[in-house]
Amino acid sequence: MTPLATSLDNPVAWAFPAPVGELLSISVRALTQMYRPEKGMFSFCVRRGATGASVEGVSRRYTAISLIGLAAAMRENGGSLIRPGDREEVEENTPLDILSGESLSDLTGRLLGDVDTVETMGDVALTLWAAHAVGHAETGRARDRLLAMEPWDRPCPTVELAWALTALSHAVDQNDADPGPSERVARRLLKTFVSASDLFPHWPVGAKPAMFRGHVCCFADLVYPTQALALYHRRSGDPDAASVARRCAAKMCALQGPSGQWWWHFDARTGRVVEPYPVYAVHQDSMAPMALLDLQEACGDDHQVSIERGLQWLERPIERDGSLIDAQAGIVWRKVARREPGKLSRSAQALFSCVHPALRAWGLDLVFRPGAVDWESRPYHFGWILYAWCNRRLTA
Repeated sequence: MTPLATSLDNPVAWAFPAPVGELLSISVRALTQMYRPEKGMFSFCVRRGATGASVEGVSRRYTAISLIGLAAAMRENGGSLIRPGDREEVEENTPLDILSGESLSDLTGRLLGDVDTVETMGDVALTLWAAHAVGHAETGRARDRLLAMEPWDRPCPTVELAWALTALSHAVDQNDADPGPSERVARRLLKTFVSASDLFPHWPVGAKPAMFRGHVCCFADLVYPTQALALYHRRSGDPDAASVARRCAAKMCALQGPSGQWWWHFDARTGRVVEPYPVYAVHQDSMAPMALLDLQEACGDDHQVSIERGLQWLERPIERDGSLIDAQAGIVWRKVARREPGKLSRSAQALFSCVHPALRAWGLDLVFRPGAVDWESRPYHFGWILYAWCNRRLTA
């Protein structure tokens, strides 16, 4: 297996915080439930209903992220796959129970088989990242497709641009001309950064934002660019990439909620929270940790306290009784949200803050109190848990 390039210049020198061990075990159980062998893909979600949990749909994007996480898990402790209760030595071509007897290579090959027809740039970028993580012989197919889409110019969300940079930073082609594709993507992402707020908008330069929501960015718009620029800096040594990644990470941590919540919507112009809810479990246990740990390995910045506070909220959310971690079901449930019709609060806050950056719809905490649980879970959550915590130089 071809491993991802890993810098050990800045190892993470602290112990696995609780409840990481439990989350790793649950992730393998959850992904086993969510794989659909008859479709050859991971599902879109598992949803709890009156008669039990049901597996719904399929997702190419979530399949690619699951592969990234599983590849990281297989590299843990010299190439082992984490399973509940034991560790079994496997390689990328080994049939896995989690995939109903298929291998990571089999599943990756299925994604690569039709990558030339995929129109969503983010899905292509994640396929490239997954193929490189697994060490698939036909990784170049995904890279060629991504380059044909010209991510340095293509209209796309900021998240997809960040995924393109991460994928290209991993799948380096030494024959690239100078400046190479990854440098051009990095330049576009750096130009998108808003120095006044230390945040990234939802749409990068060259893309047209929504009329009334163009100023609103979400937590994913902070996480993935921070991660991408850190990884790009690790490969290239680009000081601008390191500087922007550090600034965005520091701002992200400064905006963290009083009980460790990673809030949801922000004003990219001012750097203020627009609407805090919902709080997503995936942000708490994997997306924030993976970006901040990648940053620490690349640049040395230590955000251990913020990572641990986020995990503590997941175990003991103040908005409700009980954790979102459901060990009995082998699932982490999706989010804690306001008790409201639709997305009323988010829409109202976006509109008010569009009128004036300081304007907010006050009283929402009284009228629409947070505490409702979304009894749904998606495979990418567990792929990111495995990626975030496996193959790190952490003390056990």
